[in-house]
Amino acid sequence: MTYDRLVCANCAAPVTEGRCPVCRANRERLQQGPFGGLSPAALLTLLVLLIAAAGLLAAHQTA
Repeated sequence: MTYDRLVCANCAAPVTEGRCPVCRANRERLQQGPFGGLSPAALLTLLVLLIAAAGLLAAHQTA
């Protein structure tokens, strides 16, 4: 879902309009890029999976 369709629960306006501080904060968070909407726990999980996959690939290449 794109943020241009999100409606703020605080002011019931579209988030893209940024009418309240909650809208503006969420709009900024969503504009940070593809990983801006992910929680720190999700980012850490992705990092661990990436490291594990790299380790498996390196082990496969040396065998």
